[in-house]
Amino acid sequence: MIQDIAPHHFDNAYHSYAPREEDFAIYCQPHQVLLKRQEDRIIFPTFQDLKKRNDDILENATYLFQIDEFRFFLVKHVNPEPLSGFQMENTEIFRLAEPQYLAFAGITAYQLYLWYESRKFCGCCGSPLRHDEKERMMYCDHCHAMEFPKISPAVIIGLTHKNRLLLSKYAGRTYKKYALLAGYTEIGETVEETVSREVMEEVGLPVKNIRYYKSQPWPFSSTVLMGFFCDLDGDDETVTLDANELALAQWFERDEIPVTPSRDSLTNEMIMAFKNGLV
Repeated sequence: MIQDIAPHHFDNAYHSYAPREEDFAIYCQPHQVLLKRQEDRIIFPTFQDLKKRNDDILENATYLFQIDEFRFFLVKHVNPEPLSGFQMENTEIFRLAEPQYLAFAGITAYQLYLWYESRKFCGCCGSPLRHDEKERMMYCDHCHAMEFPKISPAVIIGLTHKNRLLLSKYAGRTYKKYALLAGYTEIGETVEETVSREVMEEVGLPVKNIRYYKSQPWPFSSTVLMGFFCDLDGDDETVTLDANELALAQWFERDEIPVTPSRDSLTNEMIMAFKNGLV
């Protein structure tokens, strides 16, 4: 999955580091990140790459995280050097880009960019927020409210019946491939209750034997995904489709599942685990 970057080590502890010239300077706009494509790899600019045309870039950087010895900072108002090869790329590039540890760094940096952009003012009193010096947190000096990065819990659901798995396709989204049922956890419910509710809402089927599989950070939607397998409760496989959420939902025999392995998602890993008889 996208976060599986071993032997590289991701250290997300916050530090009030000052940037060095060799550190990576991550510049974002909505759905875009500044980078360079070089053969089959992506490269982020360093402060050395950007400082000639951005005099104050070292003073206006926010520390994000570290991978191995490489530090990553968020920067604003970047003017790239002409002919440098750096350009704005859509964040979807991080699903497949190499090396994987830089793809993970890029989409995680973008997740934090979105959070910082939406946390400029206090939601309690409307006063400007400031960066805390000790934690990754925005602080209100007026009413003392504290804002931490938003992470939304959601479930991925592998619904099975005997030797069959239910696959779905989303309605009204650009992503057109087969997926599993999914949904966000609501206030006051356990994640197991989310599984039961989402399956009933989206396809009208009861479930039993809910069992946890694995979790994954999913920076594309600021989500932590929790994967579960469950069994159909009964023998009636008739789907009652929620057309607002899904374009289709269809049962597939294990050896007929029309999905191939990919690198990035928990959804794909779960589908392939069932297809290959591992669950």
